[in-house]
Amino acid sequence: MGMMRVGEKSKDARGTLLRLWRYMERQRWALIGVVLLVIVSTVASLLGPYLMGLALDRYIANHDLGGLARIAALMIVCYLVSSVSSWLQMYLTVGVAQRAVQDIRTDLFSRMQSLPLRFFDQHSHGDLMSRLTNDVDNVSMILGQGVSQLLSSVLSIIVVMVMMLLVNVRLALISLVTAPLMFLLTRIIARNVRWRFRETQEALGELNGIIEETITGQRTVKAFVREDVAIGEFGAVNANLRRVAMRARILAGFMGPLMNMVNHIGLTIVVGSGGLLAVRGLATVGTIASFISYYNRLGRPLSQVAQLYSSIQSALAGAERVFEIMDEEPEVDAPDARPLERAIGEVVLDDVCFSYEEGVPVLQNVSLHAQPGQMVALVGPTGAGKTTIANLLTRFYDVDRGAILLDGVDVRALRKDDLRRKLGLVLQDNFLFADTVMENIRYGRLDATDEEVIAAATMANADHFIRRLPKGYQTELSERGSNLSQGQRQLLAIARVILSDPDILILDEATSNVDTRTEKHLQEALMRLMAGRTSFVIAHRLSTIRDADQVLVIHGGEIIERGTHETLLHQRGFYHHLYTSQVKGRALPDAV
Repeated sequence: MGMMRVGEKSKDARGTLLRLWRYMERQRWALIGVVLLVIVSTVASLLGPYLMGLALDRYIANHDLGGLARIAALMIVCYLVSSVSSWLQMYLTVGVAQRAVQDIRTDLFSRMQSLPLRFFDQHSHGDLMSRLTNDVDNVSMILGQGVSQLLSSVLSIIVVMVMMLLVNVRLALISLVTAPLMFLLTRIIARNVRWRFRETQEALGELNGIIEETITGQRTVKAFVREDVAIGEFGAVNANLRRVAMRARILAGFMGPLMNMVNHIGLTIVVGSGGLLAVRGLATVGTIASFISYYNRLGRPLSQVAQLYSSIQSALAGAERVFEIMDEEPEVDAPDARPLERAIGEVVLDDVCFSYEEGVPVLQNVSLHAQPGQMVALVGPTGAGKTTIANLLTRFYDVDRGAILLDGVDVRALRKDDLRRKLGLVLQDNFLFADTVMENIRYGRLDATDEEVIAAATMANADHFIRRLPKGYQTELSERGSNLSQGQRQLLAIARVILSDPDILILDEATSNVDTRTEKHLQEALMRLMAGRTSFVIAHRLSTIRDADQVLVIHGGEIIERGTHETLLHQRGFYHHLYTSQVKGRALPDAV
């Protein structure tokens, strides 16, 4: 699958953080504002303990109520400034984070649109959905909440340590005894937590894949009474997700309690040392009170960093999975790719070989020559390679060897978008969007008027059933058009291609899902559409390709027979067996 092995440690956390920073720094002025507000908030809040010690030693000890009132008012102002600054910096941070996440989502979705079909063949759709949603949400959460908290905590630690040195150097140095222990614990846990979260994200992607597959294939599940099997498969993957998630969360959860334990040990040392200094007259009560308050405030940001740690590791794991997709090679044109304004329609396949997987050939030495305006029929048993030829014509895949020429030009030398705009493709399994009937047909040409859409539907013999729908052309289709029959979905797909007015047509079992009466009308519409256009028709119903200029019989990835319908029947070869088996209703011969 090209994915990182389950349990493999992530390779470049620093590089991932740098890439996230590049998204954040696009809003440089807002970030500067966040930093300034964090400084103001932190300094204002940390002035409180200093003022408290001052009040104890200078005003309370001397019974100076006026001075005490003034310093109390100053403390209130400091805490008020701290609160307002905290709210403003959170407001700015959320805006910065959400814009950054919007950019990440846009870049990820855009990259997915540019990737070749081979990539989607090799990746679970549920896992890709998980990267677009869950992984990006993890990044969003840490950018929206964690960045400001992390900045505030780090700055608090720095300012608190400075204030502790100013208050009492001896106690400050004593309080640093536990720092190496904190550093060591953090490093030990850091080595294991991130890849545990990576493992969790991959298990979640697998679970999403099971869900997406089961919901999409719900009719098949019910038809074969496989609900228990689906539940069992889901349960196994869900149990695995629970196991890996528990391991990740438990390991990350050690950070908070360990930091608290170390902090309490340090506090005990500070209190004992402070008492000893006070007894010897080396420190005042106010100094010790201020220092203890600062030490507690040092523990708070350390605990916050520890609590953020699991979220940061989860976000890093998610970001790495997102950036993996962004680093995939997109489907790009050659640097000197030529534009294609109009296709005359001469198509040549010159000794084409192709395989989806290395070492498993699908097409072998396939050659054909379609003259402009000709109808070329591709027939043969399932898996022979007929649809693969359509995939190569549209450049969904490129040939391994040989060449495909359009009007004498290798299609690899043409811009892919231009080439595909000149091709009209009707697949055996067509996709409809959750939108109106009108917009689904208009997908073939977005600037088409309503009248042109209706004309295309009429030509495709779809107008009569569309007008019987609850809201006619404005009827909303459900996902994948599941509120229509298979035949109706096929008719809408054909109307979409008619509207696009292509120069070359590729019909892959275009009439396989309609009844005989509808097929007759549809064939008449398709014959009108194909007039003057080069057309490739893939068909199992051989009665539909009697008028083809060329019939190519494909078997085992090779063209074994070619000619017109009549000449191939007279040869009494493979095509003759296929045709007579359909006409007489007999089972296909063993050779098929």
